[in-house]
Amino acid sequence: MNEQEFGFETQAIRTQLERSQYQEHSVPLYLSSSFVFEDAEDMRASFTEEKERNIYSRFSNPNTTEFVDKICIMEGAEAGYAFATGMAAIYSTFAALLSSGDHIVSAGSVFGSTHALFMTYFPKWKIETSYFDINKPETIESFIKPNTKILYAESPTNPGVDVIDLELLGAIAKKHNLILIIDNCFATPYIQQPIKWGAHLVIHSATKLIDGQGRVLGGVTVGSEDLIRQIYLFSRNTGPALSPFNAWVLSKSLETLAVRVERHCENALKVAEFLENHPNVNSVKYPFLKSHPKYEIAKKQMLLGGNIIAFEIKGGIEAGRQFLNRIKLCTLSANIGDTRTIVTHPASTTHSKLSVEEKLSVGITEGLVRVSVGLETVKDLIADLEQALS
Repeated sequence: MNEQEFGFETQAIRTQLERSQYQEHSVPLYLSSSFVFEDAEDMRASFTEEKERNIYSRFSNPNTTEFVDKICIMEGAEAGYAFATGMAAIYSTFAALLSSGDHIVSAGSVFGSTHALFMTYFPKWKIETSYFDINKPETIESFIKPNTKILYAESPTNPGVDVIDLELLGAIAKKHNLILIIDNCFATPYIQQPIKWGAHLVIHSATKLIDGQGRVLGGVTVGSEDLIRQIYLFSRNTGPALSPFNAWVLSKSLETLAVRVERHCENALKVAEFLENHPNVNSVKYPFLKSHPKYEIAKKQMLLGGNIIAFEIKGGIEAGRQFLNRIKLCTLSANIGDTRTIVTHPASTTHSKLSVEEKLSVGITEGLVRVSVGLETVKDLIADLEQALS
């Protein structure tokens, strides 16, 4: 039976390394920094890549290979490389593909550390970035220059939970011969596969829903074989590789991704509906709420709405602080995608150094709260949010 005939869950569970002589049912850990050769010729052929085999765990490792293979199958990608963190994946992907003088066109709504790369570090190497408003996709082409090489976006975005039409981005990238890179972290491969819509590369912070339990850090980039080859060579020499232990944990996590994400999304939709009807809430953004401005696009390209909700509390920044201080069950943390529900107030924490104008330009109001909805009993979550809002 061809693997393409298998369902998502079957592939996530049954894509495994070959069994060793011990015939284990669960894949073992390969905690080895290096691998041995049969003789001088084997060693020579391995280093010249005439043989495809493990040499050194900075290059590849059986556990890492299994994890990457699973993500490639889920995303419909040709190849991939796994990293120590999501930000290592983002940095290494861009650094491998860009040269001095190149230009990036990016959605303005990007993760804070990605913004720092674009605005603080890449300019040191004469790599420029132009931001477009994710709510004005008709303006994207006006930012493209002769030296533009990459078109980049997150969807849904962090922390505003905005959605952009991936099919439109794919068409623009094709028309202008750009590399389209999508951060698919909030959606996971179960909810959304950007390659179907024209993306050349897809990036994940595996630390989030892919791990799903707040245990380990990890990142991965998958996509076309020729681009991954460049990323692999850069990473092989610069050393941001994922550890075998974390790869083993993440590969096991993928076995339960579908069932976990379905419950996350079920809980999140109920929480979003509760918040939308609360008198102390101005507005709620969740992709599968009909009130979301890109609801139809979300339904087109996403299987479910994800586990992230953004809502605005009446009363601004002080009301946001009071809300956090009243929370009892939910956790105050900077992570997302955990089994435990996490709440964050970006204006007073993660984005507090931005001016009011800068915050508003990426959809962060003074009263905005981000909720990463977990797997607890949903009535308990709603009760906690209710008492904190009241």
